[in-house]
Amino acid sequence: MVALDLSGHGESGRRENYNHTLWAEEVLAVAEDAGFPGPPVVVGHSLGGGITLELASAHGHRLAGAVVVDTPVRRPDPESQEGARGRAFRSPGTYPDEATALRHFRLVPSQPCENEFIVDHVARLSIHETESGWTWRFDPHLFHQTLIPLRDQLLSVQCRIAFFRGEFSTIVPEDTAHYMYELTSRNAPFVSIPDAHHHVILDQPLAFVAALRTLLADWEHSIPRSPL
Repeated sequence: MVALDLSGHGESGRRENYNHTLWAEEVLAVAEDAGFPGPPVVVGHSLGGGITLELASAHGHRLAGAVVVDTPVRRPDPESQEGARGRAFRSPGTYPDEATALRHFRLVPSQPCENEFIVDHVARLSIHETESGWTWRFDPHLFHQTLIPLRDQLLSVQCRIAFFRGEFSTIVPEDTAHYMYELTSRNAPFVSIPDAHHHVILDQPLAFVAALRTLLADWEHSIPRSPL
């Protein structure tokens, strides 16, 4: 398994421009460099789910499968949506010390999360010290990208694909999930993780892992079969 920081995120470098096509190429480059014994399964959450859809559409023949986690097709991912509104990412604050920066960390979109120790862990990895003080690692310019609706990508997927959502997600509510399921001709598994909001992996990490492992162990039902 490989977990990567896309350009503009985490400890990866920054670029002048970002888009789903570029990020998809980065994922493929990392997969190739990792030397997997076969085609990889790509799992992406939220913005990462949009990139996963791009991969499944443009490079599906190079994947063993794609799993999209709480990413809507009918509206932009919440990070870019918030960035476009100028409320969350475009002017990241700089703080005098680590503790002050951590107090300003919040989930986007806002939601409750009982696993505060995981949120705290993510927060500590999301900030760093600069000459001006403590601030966020991400490049605020990455949210200036042109948003894509993703419907065309979903309709042109070239590999097996599955979708996860949080039971209480406001980003992928039941009507959106149903719409996406219909777009796949009802041929893709759509799993709702109980007691989870948009940040599924923070809310129910063990349930998410169990569901993902179960899916990967027996995914044959998602492959179309010719009528007898």
